[in-house]
Amino acid sequence: MADRALRLVHPPTGRVLADRLRVPRTFVGRGLGLMFRRDLPAGEGVWITHCNGIHMFFMRFPIDAVFMDRRLRVVRVCAGLRPWRVVPLVLRAHSVLELPAGTVAGLDLERGQPLSIEPGGLDAPSPSDPPP
Repeated sequence: MADRALRLVHPPTGRVLADRLRVPRTFVGRGLGLMFRRDLPAGEGVWITHCNGIHMFFMRFPIDAVFMDRRLRVVRVCAGLRPWRVVPLVLRAHSVLELPAGTVAGLDLERGQPLSIEPGGLDAPSPSDPPP
């Protein structure tokens, strides 16, 4: 099952951070996130809405996590977050982007900086769907 095609863009530079941004549609999908996956390929990402804290339990690889408010402005960046770590509640965060480690390197993302989630990304299977 494919999600609506979305992509994540850093407006100040025009850099596409994810051309396959997936949005879990169920509570279970949001809860599982990237757990038990072998990797998160470059260009892919997961946008978990209604989320202001994450854990890295049962993860096999590090990620960059970008917490955003309702207006898609950066609240907090956790670059290179390793497995078995926890990011407790992030005040004012409404969603989190989970991206491959190193994706935000060199961007100097600061609190309040807007990100853009746009239609037009490549179709990708839902993160709650089993891999092929």
